[in-house]
Amino acid sequence: MDNFIRQKSIALLIDPDKSDNKLLSGLITSAVKSKTDYILVGGSLTFSGTEELIRTIKNKCTIPVVLFPGNLLQLSTTADIVLLLSLISGRNPELLIGNHVIAAPFLKGIKEKIIPVGYILISCGPKTSVEYISQTEAIPADKPEIAVATAMAGEMLGLKTIYLEAGSGAANTVPIKMIKAVKDNLGIPLIVGGGIRDSHKISDIFTAGADMIVLGNSCEQHPELLIEACRIRDEFIENTLSGIVHP
Repeated sequence: MDNFIRQKSIALLIDPDKSDNKLLSGLITSAVKSKTDYILVGGSLTFSGTEELIRTIKNKCTIPVVLFPGNLLQLSTTADIVLLLSLISGRNPELLIGNHVIAAPFLKGIKEKIIPVGYILISCGPKTSVEYISQTEAIPADKPEIAVATAMAGEMLGLKTIYLEAGSGAANTVPIKMIKAVKDNLGIPLIVGGGIRDSHKISDIFTAGADMIVLGNSCEQHPELLIEACRIRDEFIENTLSGIVHP
């Protein structure tokens, strides 16, 4: 999966716990219309419905489906890509390696689909569901040097992608200063998600160096944001091909 993130990309995150049929159909319609790059499936509290959701999405569109598992019960071999998340911002051994040991035999037959990801939680407001469920403390938003060192360590350990996460429904996004600092010290793709609610922030995050932006709750309430995000993505790609450097 070396070509997972080849250029600026937009991903739509769908939580099986929140995807009623009407909402799901609307989100997929927006994703297809805007040419969204990926659809991520997963959530902090989900215990069932992941497999069914993946099948439903695949029946409705050809956008690659990426498994974004929040726990072992969300594992599936039917997604096009599986993000094997190691929560490197925390010190919970189960989320650093424990769950991976249990998952390895199940995932053995789809190794070509797996992307090892360094998952880094950033504290961007009140405690989020993922912080509570993971029983870990997020990196403070005003400590970019810790995020940089953590991301660098993840790359040195052989992880293929770093994911800076503010958390679903976070009050604020990962700080632009932190995104830029991490990207300036990485040689692998950078994903940023959580708390992204407007087009200006999407542009700022791409400019700071994010290779992929993940949108979730905001698109459930405002599907037009996904279309706008993909327009901004296309603009960045076009400018890159034209040799225009963003400030």
